[in-house]
Amino acid sequence: MTDQTQAPLAAERRAHVLAALSRDGIVRISQLIDDLGVAPVTLRRDLDQLEREGLLQRVHGGAVPAAGLEDESPAAAAVSTGSIAMLVPSLNYYWPGVVRGAEAEATRRGMDIVLRGASYELQDERPVLERLVETGNARGLIVAPNTDTAHAQDVVRWLAGTGMPAVLVERDALVLPEGTPMESVTTDHALGAVLAARHLAALGHRRVGLIISRDSPTSRKIAAGWQAACAELGLTPTDHFESILPPRSSPEFSAVVDSTLDTALAHDVTALVVHSDPEAMAFVDLALNRGISVPGDLSVVAYDDEVAELFTPALTAVGPPRGAVGAAAVDLIVRRLEDPSRPAHRVILSPTLNVRGSTAPPRDA
Repeated sequence: MTDQTQAPLAAERRAHVLAALSRDGIVRISQLIDDLGVAPVTLRRDLDQLEREGLLQRVHGGAVPAAGLEDESPAAAAVSTGSIAMLVPSLNYYWPGVVRGAEAEATRRGMDIVLRGASYELQDERPVLERLVETGNARGLIVAPNTDTAHAQDVVRWLAGTGMPAVLVERDALVLPEGTPMESVTTDHALGAVLAARHLAALGHRRVGLIISRDSPTSRKIAAGWQAACAELGLTPTDHFESILPPRSSPEFSAVVDSTLDTALAHDVTALVVHSDPEAMAFVDLALNRGISVPGDLSVVAYDDEVAELFTPALTAVGPPRGAVGAAAVDLIVRRLEDPSRPAHRVILSPTLNVRGSTAPPRDA
């Protein structure tokens, strides 16, 4: 008995590949496997033959039109079409600014953002990402994966294997075991901590403290910058302390804030850098309730500058360039679509320090 589900002949595969290339401006081996039902080695052999004939150019995970043939494909020339799928950990705090920046840049480029939110507690983002890719005309991925889970490297490898441009935002990652860097756009949070420490030192503060809200990629970078700043400014371990707060939703949060403030006052600390804005506001509220003047007795610098300016007193804050992060991520996607062979780019943007009413020289300065 003959098999009625034979794989397409070479000529049929050839026609399918060239038609898809003309229509979409790029073909991906993963999609061709689904379309044609043949083995990856067969498709790679077909693409190699078409490349030798000058009909396409092989790239990682697929192929694009050969140099000089782009003008024959309107879809290939129109890189800025379709959508970019975007997955961020929160739609409530910090990330809306990144999303707005991405949306504005995507609109300028004639593209759309398809957005999803995933909590920090999600251990494996791959199912959400797979649905994003399967629904809609996604041509690239912008992702802020949770890098502290057992599945983190699996997610990174999945992103690298999709065959489409993928950019990490506020995250760094390598594809192991090869050690290939993922394209990324990050804020130099270590520099943000340095800016805050220099500002306080310039005001005359010598005993200063760092309060980080959780063990996160951002917090770790802030702590690293803080250590560098303390060394640069000549602060010793007795001149500052570090404290890690529990989540604001935890029942012990208020008690920990209270005891941390007690420790700061016991060490004659006159200034605090607190990540993030809500935690900084909690410290200021508690200090004022206890009759501690801000900034007279205690200067406070918030880290994030999401809502710091709205507080009373308005908080001096380090502001990451959230909108620029989102815009730069879209730019990397578009440039990768235009030139799939370009080197991996890792963009680092600098934060700013916005001085307001919560910092002043110490009383004894």
